[in-house]
Amino acid sequence: MSLKRRDKAMERKTAWKKYDDRYKEQIFDFCEGYKAFITECKTERECTAAIRTRAEELGYEDLDVLIREGRKLQPGDKVYAVNMDKMIALFHIGKDLFEGGMNILGAHIDSPRLDLKQNPLYESDGLAMLETHYYGGVKKYQWVARPLALHGVVVKTDGTSVNVTIGEDTDDPVTGVSDLLIHLSADQMNKKGVKVVEGEDLNLLIGSIPLEGEEKEAVKKTVLGILKDKYGMEEADFQSAEFEAVPAGPARDYGLDRSMILGYGHDDRVCAYPSAEAIFAVQDPDRTCVCLLVDKEEIGSVGATGMHSRFFENTVAEIMNCAGCYSELALRRTMSRSRVLSSDVSAAFDPNYPSVMEKNNCAYFGKGITFNKYTGSRGKSGSNDANPEYIAKLRKILEDRDICYQTAELGKVDQGGGGTIAYILANYGMEVIDSGVAVQNMHAPYEVASKVDIYEAKLAYEAFLMEMK
Repeated sequence: MSLKRRDKAMERKTAWKKYDDRYKEQIFDFCEGYKAFITECKTERECTAAIRTRAEELGYEDLDVLIREGRKLQPGDKVYAVNMDKMIALFHIGKDLFEGGMNILGAHIDSPRLDLKQNPLYESDGLAMLETHYYGGVKKYQWVARPLALHGVVVKTDGTSVNVTIGEDTDDPVTGVSDLLIHLSADQMNKKGVKVVEGEDLNLLIGSIPLEGEEKEAVKKTVLGILKDKYGMEEADFQSAEFEAVPAGPARDYGLDRSMILGYGHDDRVCAYPSAEAIFAVQDPDRTCVCLLVDKEEIGSVGATGMHSRFFENTVAEIMNCAGCYSELALRRTMSRSRVLSSDVSAAFDPNYPSVMEKNNCAYFGKGITFNKYTGSRGKSGSNDANPEYIAKLRKILEDRDICYQTAELGKVDQGGGGTIAYILANYGMEVIDSGVAVQNMHAPYEVASKVDIYEAKLAYEAFLMEMK
């Protein structure tokens, strides 16, 4: 423990201690739903589709349909909008005027992975291979010698599309990136971590049987035959396809007490899922509630499906128009007076690597949802720095409901850092703070999160939507 003294009021209690066995079952039950979600939804498209289906089951209507039919929105109505199948916004219309602002939960549903290149398939020395391009911040050496599944969509020139998932069913084959055997690794082991595995060496091995009667690229032709038979796919269709190589297999309970979850994509589906469940639980809100789940955060929130796009602003304009209250000035007022929890993961303290953390200002497993007043790196570069008046309002909401929370920074000041979508929403003048669930192994193929933190996050999100004024 640091020699620095800590006021007892700043000591955060362990969230598990406030629950008896009956309520602990609620935590475990909620996390079973989350485990199923991240097991089935390993791409942003799959997340969007699953949340859209869930929303429709709960009475949410497609905004595009409402616009086409010229229908008007009233308080209590529930609407969703989807952007390119990779970004979704959920709205529960409140009783108050839009110009008073909205309560917004924002999270991202993309995760670090290996993407296939546009022309990925080749044969080398009797082996069929797929070339990849890593996505987001990864330690490349973590992606070798492990089973990977392929998830994606193929869009053909006639406009039809085929969803592809290979490697998740127990009888499915998997693929992967080979590693160099230790017996011949003398040179490799002397390289720096960033060079141990090069980006151009992250190629997937996918086949080794030559097609009978073929002499040239016979193994590649075997693979193409399989893709043709199963998916109606030609080699040229890779040009208009989107494939992601992700860790194969389900999310699992972690720890002998089953208190944690090991899975791919906690960053940031561990915030996206409870955010969606929170808005689904909202009843008769005063302020309009929003759950905004975006793509491309891991590469800077750029592109048509990232937070930097105008999708959200345009959607709010359409929502206000359907409610009969749109004007450019009203839209600006609505956006500037909104309040946001920008939900993304934080780094959980790891006893194996204590030197990168400052113990008074880091997140711990089991202490509830984490609030980061600022993120960024080193001198707060690239951060949104939340105002204390807003933080005080959040504290009161959470403390009144006995919801466990903690405050943290992403490691020691000079160690590095990271960011979220907070600063982008703050550009509208919104009050925004970073919040979310602490994880270990962030950006690794398998990350770890605490079940009670996930549950406390859901409670915090629901309280924020209903109580923030």
